[in-house]
This record gives sequence, C-alpha cells and structure tokens, in this order.
Amino acid sequence: MAMEKEKHASIGETISCQSGCAACCRMMVPVSPPEAFTLKEAIARLSETQQTQIRDRIANTQAKLNEAGLLGRLVQLSETHQQLSDENIEPINQDYYAQRLPCPFLENEICSIYEDRPAACRELLVTSPAELCQDLTTNPIRALPIHLRMGTVLSLLWKKFAGGPVRLIPLPLALDWADKHQSENTRRWTGIQLLEKGMNNMQEFLNQQADNNPS
Repeated sequence: MAMEKEKHASIGETISCQSGCAACCRMMVPVSPPEAFTLKEAIARLSETQQTQIRDRIANTQAKLNEAGLLGRLVQLSETHQQLSDENIEPINQDYYAQRLPCPFLENEICSIYEDRPAACRELLVTSPAELCQDLTTNPIRALPIHLRMGTVLSLLWKKFAGGPVRLIPLPLALDWADKHQSENTRRWTGIQLLEKGMNNMQEFLNQQADNNPS
C-alpha cells in the first residue's frame, strides 16, 4: 500500500480520501473471520455506553437490510459451506450499495473504529476527486490498485487452519458472527505456523491470479 502511494505521488496523484469523507462507507465491507474476532474484542474494550450505541446502530442497520430483503442473503453469505466466487457475490454487493446504508460504525460521518477498521477499508483509497465517490457505480473512480488484499489472505489462512470455504463476513454481521462462533476462536497456533501458512497462501493466491490473468 505504501509503495502504491509513493508511486502515484511521484506522478502527481495524491490520495483524495480525508477524514469525514465517508461515501465509501455505504458499500458492503467484507470481513475475514480473524478480523471479526478482533473487532469483537475491540468493541468489548469500549465503555458500556459506546457498546450499546454501536449494537443499537447495528440492529437498526440489520432491520433496514431485512426490510430490503437483504439480511437473509447476507446471513447465508456469512455461514455458507460452499466456496463462492466473485461472480456469486457481486449481485449482493450491488444490491447492498443500492441501499446507501451508512456503516453502523460511523458517528457523524467519522469512523468510530478507525484504529481497528477492517483491511478492506484500509485498502480502498482513490486519487480521483472525492466528490465522484458519491456514486461509485457510475462515476470514473481511480482507486489505488491492490494486488494482494489482506482480508483475502486472512480468510485463506483461516480456511487452512479451521477448514471450510474462504469466508468473508459482511461487516454489519461481524459481531453476531463472532458471538456465534466464539468457540472457534480458542484455537492457537505458533508464529512459525502462521508465517509459513500465510506465505504459502499468498503464493497460491498470486499464482492463481497469474493463471486467471495471463499476460
């Protein structure tokens, strides 16, 4: 990410994203299982008042998703035992974004979990004018290219150790998912095991990307 920033800065392209610019916080943010557990722990460190406010906003978001006929689809996405492709998920992405629902972790258009925000949020940076982000489906957005997404790597790592598909959990369901699957968060691995598996996963992913996009 830092290298991409430097590369674009060298040709006069600066990052448009600033504090309070939350247009992208209406997208469906995918969260890996390790991130869901980490987010749950981060929320647990907040005051009871803050936790209640966040849980209330999540419940309100889920109610609106249910009204739109999306909540069941998102729950199914987070719990599926089948490996879904990007093509399978894209219609849900589009239907979610069409609702323009603010992320439940937003407070006055500012991220309330900024230090603990998911990798997908950290990796979405644009060099196009910020006002174009008000409609990400039709405007010509110039996003920084990300060749290896950390959320994908974490999901691949989780698959290797815990089994099942490469799981991506919609952010409004992350805390509920972590509560339901808390027993799966008790397993521990050594740093060497995680490093070896992580490196193998990254290499496998890059090889797959190269096979899918031959030069």
